[in-house]
Amino acid sequence: MQIYPTMSPLDLGDKQGSAVALGYFDGIHLGHRAVIGGAVDWARAHGAAPAVFTFQLPAGSRMKGRRLLSTEDKHRIIAGLGVEHYLVPAFEDIQAMTPEQFVRGLVTDCRARALFCGENFTFGAKAAGDPGLLRQLCAPLGVEVYVQPMAQFEGKPVSSSRIRSALEGGDIPAANAMLGAPYAIRFPVQHGAGLGRTLGVPTINQIYPAGYQLPRYGIYITRTTIGGASYPSATGLGSRPTVNDDPAKVTCETFIPGFSGDLYGADPVVEFFAYLSPSKKFDTLDQLRDCIQNAARRAQEYFQ
Repeated sequence: MQIYPTMSPLDLGDKQGSAVALGYFDGIHLGHRAVIGGAVDWARAHGAAPAVFTFQLPAGSRMKGRRLLSTEDKHRIIAGLGVEHYLVPAFEDIQAMTPEQFVRGLVTDCRARALFCGENFTFGAKAAGDPGLLRQLCAPLGVEVYVQPMAQFEGKPVSSSRIRSALEGGDIPAANAMLGAPYAIRFPVQHGAGLGRTLGVPTINQIYPAGYQLPRYGIYITRTTIGGASYPSATGLGSRPTVNDDPAKVTCETFIPGFSGDLYGADPVVEFFAYLSPSKKFDTLDQLRDCIQNAARRAQEYFQ
């Protein structure tokens, strides 16, 4: 997948124009996948190149809520959906464009023959454009516009805000259903205090970067993928109340029974499947060890 960090012409080679999916695509949830999939399918059927147009928010921006994916994982997932060209200019570069300027630039740079978006898509300065205006502006240019209906889960539209709420409540099955894939993290393994190793339950320590959505504090059934191999695992997310005097310090520690090896600096993928219990302070370290081992047994049973 070719990535374009500015509004610039796509290198389409001998492809007959492009089909472009439009949106922010922050979680790559079911609705996003439908929009992107529509563009990919249309492009393949018409000899065109499948493309995505999105934008990059400034570092630390909360405009779209806390992050569900890293930039790298967002690129990886979108490429895996069959997208060949990915335009991601900075938001500051496009925020002042009128709807007319936006469409003209998009169609020119992408040689777009078809555009795909969701029902709630907006574009142009102050979000002045909607799917109806998109159709109106594209009609004289001979560009087709396809508007995907909102994906539904339990009778309500799927949205990134609903996914964040599900994660905050520990409802991992709901979050995974709306995402269309397991909620996962891929953060570098960092050095911790080494207590797990002392207790016979060594854990990998991953820290959520600032600005990311945190799931509910507690213990989870997870699956950890290392070098192409996947292992049932148990993950504790929170302030480690038994051994930590700083409640503001949040860690994400995963015990992978049956795995041994040095993962410091690596970035294994930890997928979440079920919430087991809230964090609690144990009276002894033996009780803490027993809790971790019990969670690991439940994880192994879950994946049998």
